[in-house]
Amino acid sequence: MSRHDTSTEEDQSNATQRRARGEFVRGVSGFRAALGDPDHPAQPGRYHLFVALNCPWCHRVTLARSVLGLTDSITMDVVFPNRTDESDPAGPGLWQFAPDKPATLSGAPLPECTAETATGAGRRLVKEIYTDNGSEEQSVPVLYDKASRTIVNNESAEILRMLNAHASALGGAQAAPDLYPDDATLKAEIDALNDRIYTTINNGAYKAGFSSDQAVYAEAFGAYFDTLAWLEERLSDGRPFLTGDRFTEADLRLFPTLFRHDPVYYLRMKLNGAKILDYPHLWRWLCRVHALPGVREAGSLIHCRQGYFGRSWNNVIPLGPFRPMPYPEAYDHPELVD
Repeated sequence: MSRHDTSTEEDQSNATQRRARGEFVRGVSGFRAALGDPDHPAQPGRYHLFVALNCPWCHRVTLARSVLGLTDSITMDVVFPNRTDESDPAGPGLWQFAPDKPATLSGAPLPECTAETATGAGRRLVKEIYTDNGSEEQSVPVLYDKASRTIVNNESAEILRMLNAHASALGGAQAAPDLYPDDATLKAEIDALNDRIYTTINNGAYKAGFSSDQAVYAEAFGAYFDTLAWLEERLSDGRPFLTGDRFTEADLRLFPTLFRHDPVYYLRMKLNGAKILDYPHLWRWLCRVHALPGVREAGSLIHCRQGYFGRSWNNVIPLGPFRPMPYPEAYDHPELVD
């Protein structure tokens, strides 16, 4: 996978000036080793993931782990959805392992949150794992090699692709889908979909939501809804998935953003042009993917609500929407658009 693949990472040209003008510019992940390298052979039980369930980039990886049948062979720790604040001795903005911390939304600890279990050192912060590896990064997801106690990779698109490529050697399910089949025409179609979806939808949501410039926001907003309309038209021929009859990496990479759109991004990311419920074919696609084996277990809207709204200016978390029904229960009802 190319380091300059626009479906994987954002162009960093003039990033400092762009940020100064109010544009959100996503940074580049620094750990880019691969499973199957001599230092990181594909073996069951050797690898571990550090993730945040509110993070859509982590959601790609947890989806791959789940739908490929790797939940028993790749262990996983889950951080608390809100990062540290100014009162933390290490400073604010850091992903933290805090299984006993109560969530604002529920008033109780979140059962999915864990302590850190892979390094042998019981780290409190993801940043400390990076420090152990000589890095100042602090992002999730992280693919970690428990045998060598080193970070393998922290670029979600590459982790997803590697888990699929080595699913069998890693101990995946025999009946698992091949998310990136060995067919040149289909690969080209998936790559083209990934490029537009990453640029305008996955990263586009952040371009809109975290911009501090009206014109930059408006451009991202327009591109986001243009692509939703394009995807709606693509699905209008009755195909169940984006490339046809089979669920592929393109579907998996689109899902985390649309899963968040109606209950979170519509408000938090200022993407209030329409809801996915307003796109009948996309809504049915969203419900169809949500019903696939392993998908439901790989994400959490409670973590999403807590993580996105819990770091807004007043830390108050909206309780809706509850019409036509609460989410994620709504995703069990494709007929809502009939």
